[in-house]
Amino acid sequence: MSASDTPLSQPVDDRTAKRNVIVLVAAQAFLGSQMPMIFVIGGLAGQMIAPTPLLATLPISLIVFGSMTTAPWLSALMQRKGRRAGFLIGAFGGALGAVIGGVGLATSSFPLFLLGSYLTGIYMSAQGFYRFAAADTASDAFRPKAISYVMAGGLISALVGPQLVKVTTDLFVVPFLGTYLAVVAINAIGMIVFFLLDIPAPPQRSAQDRPVRPRLEILKEPGILVAVICAMVAYALMNLVMTSTPLAVVGCGFTTNNAADIVSAHVLAMFAPSFFTGHLIARFGAGKVVGVGLIALAAAGGMAMAGVELWNFFGALVLLGIGWNFGFIGATSLLAANTRPEEKGVVQGMNDLIVFGFVTIASLASGGLINSGPDVVTGWSSVNMAMVPFLTLAGGALIWFVLRPREVGQ
Repeated sequence: MSASDTPLSQPVDDRTAKRNVIVLVAAQAFLGSQMPMIFVIGGLAGQMIAPTPLLATLPISLIVFGSMTTAPWLSALMQRKGRRAGFLIGAFGGALGAVIGGVGLATSSFPLFLLGSYLTGIYMSAQGFYRFAAADTASDAFRPKAISYVMAGGLISALVGPQLVKVTTDLFVVPFLGTYLAVVAINAIGMIVFFLLDIPAPPQRSAQDRPVRPRLEILKEPGILVAVICAMVAYALMNLVMTSTPLAVVGCGFTTNNAADIVSAHVLAMFAPSFFTGHLIARFGAGKVVGVGLIALAAAGGMAMAGVELWNFFGALVLLGIGWNFGFIGATSLLAANTRPEEKGVVQGMNDLIVFGFVTIASLASGGLINSGPDVVTGWSSVNMAMVPFLTLAGGALIWFVLRPREVGQ
């Protein structure tokens, strides 16, 4: 029997959780604006100084790789020292990465530019943990809504980030240098909000505590395994398509501003549904919401392959954003609901290691696929066709999870 089933229980007080959600929404909105900025210009800036066009999207891949390799130790650090320490390190990494990336761009040093991109991945990793932090002090009923509201903070970053690209792209003789300087300022100012966060550091473990299971044993839990697979596929496919979108848009004869507007619409679609995604999860369950997300991702691929007019790009990227939102938030809620408290640091770090590991592969593949054919249209089709096997994997895993025999107590 749960506490809520007994008449002696007190109503759950989510005031602290709601305050933390407000802080994390502000962080997602302000600090998060750097990610659409970097993703709009990363491939274009890389194309300027890369030794070959095939490496144009490598800077974006290094950001995701940085996030992947940072996630395990950053999660472990937050398990010991608390969320604030990890988020401050993330903002510092974002600022340092932008400084080094700007220097690399100004000196036409591709290796230096890649180093800056890798350090930017530290921020990306920290931002990924905002959603888990929202659940730390929330009740079971408020948890999916808290996660969803924090993700909704990205709606503001979706509006601000691409517009800042337009304002800062040509501030200096070196294109995009002003954008990287703006990212430095965003991180320096934005880290202040984390001093308002009220999430106690986890208590130190004692010999009497239930032991943390090995990672492979944890992954055998159906809820955790399916959550990781679906989060991995939703995020990797979103990144696969989004990374090559600016190159495809410009390659089809449209402008950088057109590419920025399309990415802006995409990021809006990623975060705008978050105002009600949590409510849908609470009502219908995480599995059904993830399923709708996978269908939207498939529809995005179909829209992209239907043509290369501006409306095709806009439609495909909007569907891609909606699919990511339902798939990723649904998977995050499923993971949080199936994770033991003492295993949060291990599970969350392992989840993001796997997710961003495949996102790294996807962004690397994106650059190769978009340049794989005789023209950009062929390459763009290859990018979207690559979604099919992974959607099949995630869809099959989700169907298995829904139809499997349930154990007592599940």
